[in-house]
Amino acid sequence: MIISRTPFRVSFAGGGTDLPAFFLEHAGAVVSTAIDKYMYITVNRFFDDRIMLKYSKTELVARASAVRQPILREALKLTGISGGIEITSMADIPGGTGLGSSSSFAVGVLHALHAYKGEFVTAEQLAREACDIELLRLKEPGGKQDQYIAGYGGFQFFEFMPNGTVKADPVIFPDKVRADLKDRLILLYSGITRSSGSILRRQHGPSKDRTKGLLRLRELAEFARRELQLGMLDGLGEILHESWEIKKSLGGGVTNTRIDRAYSAARRAGAAGGKILGAGGGGFLLLIVPPKKRAAVLRALGGWREIPFDLEPEGSKIIYVSK
Repeated sequence: MIISRTPFRVSFAGGGTDLPAFFLEHAGAVVSTAIDKYMYITVNRFFDDRIMLKYSKTELVARASAVRQPILREALKLTGISGGIEITSMADIPGGTGLGSSSSFAVGVLHALHAYKGEFVTAEQLAREACDIELLRLKEPGGKQDQYIAGYGGFQFFEFMPNGTVKADPVIFPDKVRADLKDRLILLYSGITRSSGSILRRQHGPSKDRTKGLLRLRELAEFARRELQLGMLDGLGEILHESWEIKKSLGGGVTNTRIDRAYSAARRAGAAGGKILGAGGGGFLLLIVPPKKRAAVLRALGGWREIPFDLEPEGSKIIYVSK
C-alpha cells in the first residue's frame, strides 16, 4: 500500500497570468503558498485484474479506458497501469472552494501511482505531468499555478514562460515575518462550492483591457514577493485589495452580492485587503488583517466560518509505504 499527501494552496497575487492564453505571449507570475490542508491518495493492489476507485463515487471497471473520473483515467494511462489496482481519495477540504483541490488530486494520484511502480519523481515532473493531464489531455480552462505549488510546497514565486517552462523561486523571509504573516491571515468559508471551469469559461479571450489587467496582476505578484522579503506586510494587504478589484473586472461570475457585502464589511472593520481564492464565485475568502483588528473583522463576518490554517513547507510526499 502507498499513501501520498499533497497540500492545498492559498494564492496571494498573480492569479490569471498562469493561464496559457496569457503566458504564451507574456510571461506570467504568481505568489502562492502551500497550506496544512491536504489531499490523501491511497493506492493498493486489488485482488483481481480490475480497477477499484473510491472518491466521491465508486467505480469498479475492467480497464483504465473505462474509468469515468477523468483525472484518474488519464493518470492511469500516463503511468501505464492497466488494472489490478485500488485507488481511494480523501481530503481535508471539499472541492470547488478555490484551494486548488483538483490539481492537488492530480499531483497526489500521480505521486502515489509512480511510487506504486517503484519510481522516484521530482516535484517538477509531478507538476508537469499534472498540467499535461488537466490542460492538454482534458483541456480544462485553468492555469498552471495549482499543480506547481502542490508539487513544490512552501512559499513560492512562480514564473510561467512563453516557451512553456515554469521557474520556481522560493520566497525567503525570516521566521519573525512568517509568524507575523500567520497572525494577520484569516481564511473564511462562504459555504458555497462551485466549478472553477464554468467560471473561467465565462471569461472572454484576450482583449486590450483584459491584457492590461493581467499585466498589472503580474506586476502585483512581483510586488508581493518584495513586500514579503522585506517584511512589509501592511503593503501586502493593499496588493491583495488591488488584485481583487482587477480580478472582478476581468469576467463574470467572479463575485456576487453576498461576497461583495462580506468583503466591504471586512474592510470597514479594519481588514487591509483580501480576495476570494481561485476562480471566484464562492469558496474561501482570504483576508489580511492587523492583529488588533482581528476580533472586529471576525464579528463583522459572523456568518462565515473561519478555517484555521498554517503554512506548509513541503509539497506532495509519500507518507506511507507498506512492506
